[in-house]
Amino acid sequence: MDVGALPALTLTMAQARAVVPALHSLVAGLAACPRVALARVWLTGPGDRCGICHLAAECPDRSLCLHLVASAGNPTDPAVDCNRIDGALQRVPLGVRAVGRVGQTGAPLVVTDLPERGHGVADRAWLEQEHVRAFAAEPLICRSETLGVLALYDRDELGDDHLAGLRAFAGHAAVSLANARVFEQAELARRRLEDENANLRAELRDAAGPCELVGRSPAHRKLLQQVELTAATGAAVLIAGEVGAGKALLARAIHEAGPRRRHALIRIPCGAALPGEPLGRLPLADGGTVCLDEVGKAPPALQEQLLRLLQDGAYGPAGETRTRRVDVRVIATTTLDLRREVTEGRFREDLYCRLSVFPLDVPPLRERLDDVPLLAAHFARLAARLGPGPPPRLASAELERLRAYDWPGNVRELRAVVERAVLLAQGGVVTFGPLRAGRRRRPPLANDAAAPPSAAAAAPLTRDELRRLERQNIAAALARSGGKVFGPGGAAQLLGMKPTTLASRIRALNVEKPPRAAGTRRSA
Repeated sequence: MDVGALPALTLTMAQARAVVPALHSLVAGLAACPRVALARVWLTGPGDRCGICHLAAECPDRSLCLHLVASAGNPTDPAVDCNRIDGALQRVPLGVRAVGRVGQTGAPLVVTDLPERGHGVADRAWLEQEHVRAFAAEPLICRSETLGVLALYDRDELGDDHLAGLRAFAGHAAVSLANARVFEQAELARRRLEDENANLRAELRDAAGPCELVGRSPAHRKLLQQVELTAATGAAVLIAGEVGAGKALLARAIHEAGPRRRHALIRIPCGAALPGEPLGRLPLADGGTVCLDEVGKAPPALQEQLLRLLQDGAYGPAGETRTRRVDVRVIATTTLDLRREVTEGRFREDLYCRLSVFPLDVPPLRERLDDVPLLAAHFARLAARLGPGPPPRLASAELERLRAYDWPGNVRELRAVVERAVLLAQGGVVTFGPLRAGRRRRPPLANDAAAPPSAAAAAPLTRDELRRLERQNIAAALARSGGKVFGPGGAAQLLGMKPTTLASRIRALNVEKPPRAAGTRRSA
């Protein structure tokens, strides 16, 4: 054995970041000396091949044994493969033979009269053929744990300097092996998290539905041009619009059309959480996009942190010594007039300037009523996918009724109206019930901006009538979903309600759920 080569081999081992490469570099380095007939490493592992193990009859405990994981040498016969690890000693029971005793006791073993004693070798003729004179086995111990055994078969006598060098090398090798295991486990965990993250993103995309900006009105076409223009940049975007106008969908369209689409889009509700809490989700958006929902409602402390994020990518509570940074694109949405909020002192002007590099105004649905038929047909197709029946038909007269309504709830209200109508249609022709009273659009009059609204109003419903209609609607949704409340295709999704809210209404109204289909999992 070449003792002088051990320091360089120790350095090579220390640089290994995976177990298998570390072990192969270990035995290959030892076998670089031509006087080394064979170098091998066994690692402690579970008893897994007891049925074919050559030493099974001698095994005292089949729960653990030594697994041969790396082998290298210098055979006199070129036909012999010293790298094989599937031979007679591929498994060695703890406490059995020389290698097994070292693995069990953690004590090194040196034999100088190997031809006479034959320690740890299945084929005694091999000793004579390879002129092996000495055998040394060193335990690989790290933090009081025996990880395995390093064995060396040498053609020379092993002196004290050889044994001391080999012992020191085995100690370093054990530490390197433990480190390689840690690195390997960390890499496996990282890959697993990446796979889970990719799966979660796919599930979120599926749950959100297709990101389609549907419409053909001039206002819609202008909006599409603005999306195309802003998506290619990394600048901040401020999306303003009424509740339900589609601000979140527009933010998602900008993200998915831009260069950061392979990374996450994370929504942060600025008005719903305590200052300092929302930004805890920022690392999830690193490399992607963060959508600051209702940024106009952010309290002063959060506004200060958002300004810092936009200035240098840093975030965290004010006064914190540790700087945390993240690479994100910022898209903000608001239902408030931020210019007015700035003027009246409720919103920071410097933050407004940094957020509104690309300001986008989402027009309300009443300003693009030509898009209503297309949107209604789109929502009807989406709703039809959740049920077993064929896609429903939307009559022209019914679409004209939708166009004659001013949609105070914007696109969100239209979608809810269409989905409920499709649910009740059961695959037939869709008809829409009475729309909200007093909200129908009248033809425009010249110079009558101050003209009073129509006084027409539908007859009010009693409390019992409302409860009866609600029970009928919920029962129809449950029938459509096959009794399923939660999850995709469930009644809660069909009705646009939270599943927990729907479950509570089912109990309160004593709605009977239809029997679930055989083999389906109970949802509520």
